[in-house]
Amino acid sequence: MRGGEAIIKALKEEGTDVIFGYPGGQILPFYDMIYESDLKHILVRHEQSATHAADGYARTSGKVGVCVTTSGPGATNMITGIATANIDSSPIVAISGQVATSLIGNDAFQEVDMIGITMPITKHNYQPNTPEIIPSIIKKSFEIASSGRPGPIVIDVPKNVQEGELKYYEKDLFQTPGYNPNLKGNIKQIRKATELIKSSKKPVLLVGGGVIIADASKELKELSNLINAPVTTTMMGKGAYPEDDDKALGMIGMHGRKAANLSIEECDCLIVIGCRFADRTSCSLDNFNHTKIIHIDIDPAEIGKNINIDIPIVGDGKQVLKSLIFEIKKNKYKFSNNWIKKVIRMRTDYYPKLNYDDYPLKPQQVIKEISEVLNDDTIITTDVGQHQMWMAHYFNTNKPRKFISSGGLGTMGFGFPAAIGAKVALPEYDVISVTGDGGFLMVCQDLATIKEYDLPIIICLFENRTLGMVYQWQELFYGKRFSHSKLGNYPDFIKLAESFGINGEYVKKAGETKHAVKRAIKSGEPTLLNITIDKSEALPMVPPGCRLSEIHGEYKTEKP
Repeated sequence: MRGGEAIIKALKEEGTDVIFGYPGGQILPFYDMIYESDLKHILVRHEQSATHAADGYARTSGKVGVCVTTSGPGATNMITGIATANIDSSPIVAISGQVATSLIGNDAFQEVDMIGITMPITKHNYQPNTPEIIPSIIKKSFEIASSGRPGPIVIDVPKNVQEGELKYYEKDLFQTPGYNPNLKGNIKQIRKATELIKSSKKPVLLVGGGVIIADASKELKELSNLINAPVTTTMMGKGAYPEDDDKALGMIGMHGRKAANLSIEECDCLIVIGCRFADRTSCSLDNFNHTKIIHIDIDPAEIGKNINIDIPIVGDGKQVLKSLIFEIKKNKYKFSNNWIKKVIRMRTDYYPKLNYDDYPLKPQQVIKEISEVLNDDTIITTDVGQHQMWMAHYFNTNKPRKFISSGGLGTMGFGFPAAIGAKVALPEYDVISVTGDGGFLMVCQDLATIKEYDLPIIICLFENRTLGMVYQWQELFYGKRFSHSKLGNYPDFIKLAESFGINGEYVKKAGETKHAVKRAIKSGEPTLLNITIDKSEALPMVPPGCRLSEIHGEYKTEKP
């Protein structure tokens, strides 16, 4: 067996059934060995799309996503996707080709120091110098990528190592004694948290993506019901708790819902699970000085990093919540429902207005119509920008792993290739890619991919001919000096889609989005919907450094 064959065998032993990639010179030995393998390969049209597709595959399936490319520019084109997976805690294994070991350090053709470049943006990385250690590296990569706080692993494989013959096939050649994530949570801290919750009058749960990763949605709902606490989320936590439930207040932060932000301002006990307290969530440190905070996270580095914490608990969200629920039940605490009644009224009072007949279309109207067609199992991926915040704000997600978006890095171009990965992972579910025109222009070449592999993804493209979020900030904070935020030379996206053999349809009037999405789902074919929206429409926001109640702009409300 040669090194490349060992990669294929080890990947399959870890449960890998598909990889996303793009070939090139230094990874050709591996690709030659794939030729006669039954390992499925999806040829994307850009290496960045390979990493985002692997990421989307991982986030929707809960499995490790795998992407492959060559050395040099192929490898560096994966950097953005690797960094995206890293900050959003997504388990992917990125395999890059490398020049032969005898040439490393000589500035050979298409040589880059992939280990050095990716060290700050990976959970770990490897460069095998003999083929014998490949099986062990693959096994450890999957173990590290998916355990504890998940993250990306890079394996940089020299060409001669791919070609070299193994003397033996062994998967346990080395251990990682320094890597031992704490899962249980300290029982003394859990009991302290129990006492604090018992004494609180206005508890609020703040949920991040860690709850989804830990598969702790059931425990979260049980705790919320047990202590009569409303649930707020970060964008990465969308879907951890059903958002059509009365106790669900939605996303907090800069672009959060008003009821969610105001509940944080008023609470006396904030129970935070799997959340990093990133700046777009917290906006200002002053937002949390008034309340006692319990912070549960599997990554000790995130506890106390941005916000002072009263009771830190390091552990897996599911296990810690189970212990917390047990302690509360054991002591038979009774919790008042006065607070939850108040926040439910507040949720109703600030219910967003969604019905519009304007032209160009208001994004709220478009999202309302999309929501009316889809079921709770539909997978939504978004790109980054205004449309992302509108979807996070107005679209209710009721199950985990159904709303996929780039959070921490804010990567334009993420949404469409992530939808490819999601559809490959879960072909039985409908997948909708909601994107802006700016982000879609960065990855539109992968229309070829969904056509070639017959992936019936529906692309809802919000067309306003601007870089919407940049345009909004320039309007609010830069005196309406719209410096290079208007997209000039602009394609006809329907003709572009048709040139790839993809169905396309224009949407310009209220009511058309719903019927267009229905037709696209019924067709069972990839479809692009070009939806013209009002470029002047902007979601109210909390400016950086302000309190969560200091909302810039007006929320238009209606009765639900």
